[in-house]
Amino acid sequence: MGHTAFSIRNRVVLFTMALAAVTYLDRVCIAVLAPQISTELDLSRVQMGYIFSAFAVAYAAFGVPAAWWCDRDGARKVLAWMVLIWSAFTMATALVWNFVSMVIIRFLFGIGEAGAWPSVARVYSRWIPLTERGRIQGIFFAGAHLAGGLTPLVVAAMAGWLQWRMIFIVFGLVGMVWAVCWYAWFRDEPRDHKSVSAEERDHIEATRGLAANQDKPSGSWTAVFRTPTVAPLCVQAFANSYGFYFFITWLPTYLGQARGMTGAELAIFSGLPLMLSFVADLTGGEGSDRLARRIGLRAARRAFGVGGYILAALGIFLATQVGSGFAAGLFIAIGGACSMLTLAPAWATAVDVGGRHAGVTAGTMNTVGQVGGILSPLVLAYLVDATNNWNLPLLVLAGVYAMAAIAWLMVDPRQRVEITGSNA
Repeated sequence: MGHTAFSIRNRVVLFTMALAAVTYLDRVCIAVLAPQISTELDLSRVQMGYIFSAFAVAYAAFGVPAAWWCDRDGARKVLAWMVLIWSAFTMATALVWNFVSMVIIRFLFGIGEAGAWPSVARVYSRWIPLTERGRIQGIFFAGAHLAGGLTPLVVAAMAGWLQWRMIFIVFGLVGMVWAVCWYAWFRDEPRDHKSVSAEERDHIEATRGLAANQDKPSGSWTAVFRTPTVAPLCVQAFANSYGFYFFITWLPTYLGQARGMTGAELAIFSGLPLMLSFVADLTGGEGSDRLARRIGLRAARRAFGVGGYILAALGIFLATQVGSGFAAGLFIAIGGACSMLTLAPAWATAVDVGGRHAGVTAGTMNTVGQVGGILSPLVLAYLVDATNNWNLPLLVLAGVYAMAAIAWLMVDPRQRVEITGSNA
């Protein structure tokens, strides 16, 4: 019975990994298709920057409301609805005809995706014991980044026999299949899943850090903003999103225009930061959990947060100092992967700090972080248009990563969001 129950818990994680893969398929494909889209719709670099940022604006604006919805109604229903919504708008991308229509569709797509990862945080707060969350978050992000890293190769292959509009339709259908399967199989509480044994149910409920009477949030979620460690978590999330949006928006264009890459080399290096992040995610998750058992939770999470961002800043800076396109692409990929060493510790910390309000706490961090995603494509477009210098945006990114390393010094995963009373 115990083995069966454990396998059910594993399947929950596998379902969320598949969700992560779907989110990245739908986010990353537009970067690879950007040259074709720009040509057909006659879009400038700055206009394409606004299209990239439209997704991030919606993602930021609706992250906390979507997370609150999930904390109230549960991830089974809410995730199914959100995936159906964003998959529909992924498919609707095939219908765009100009700049304005593309901005609107990408914004609506961003609304759908806004609550996905905070909702997964809620799933883990119910299904995953405290001592395993770093590892599980690492596995989750590893699946996401592997999918994102492979997407440029998949899209490049599909573009050989499908028009770019049809690629969006195919990817949208994949999400709809996931949503139907999730709703049919998943349950918000282990005790409600018919395949979970009593032994495993009791183990999860005893070790997940939730009181028995705290299944639903009460009071005001604004208490999340008053929890001191949430602010530095948001700062480091800003940095992570700032860099990540460069990797999934302008990196293919940078490698092609500034570094002269073409063909398979361009497709490989476009996805390399996320492919290397697969290893970094697993290292950050499992490594921070293991280190925590030796030096304590706060010191372990800080070690990976500070160290990861220092290495990320160094990698991006070195990319601006080399003449070889191969070396620059490699340094960017290594720097990007090092920034992802921090991802599992950050989300595990948000889940720990949030407790029964894990969805909203993670949503707050993710929403503030998305401001970095909004600014990143636009800062690059304006800087390059004004100076024709691709190194300037990379130097800005290195500085942002250094700022995140400092923020991690103030993160304390032992703090808790405390909400009492209906008007707290």
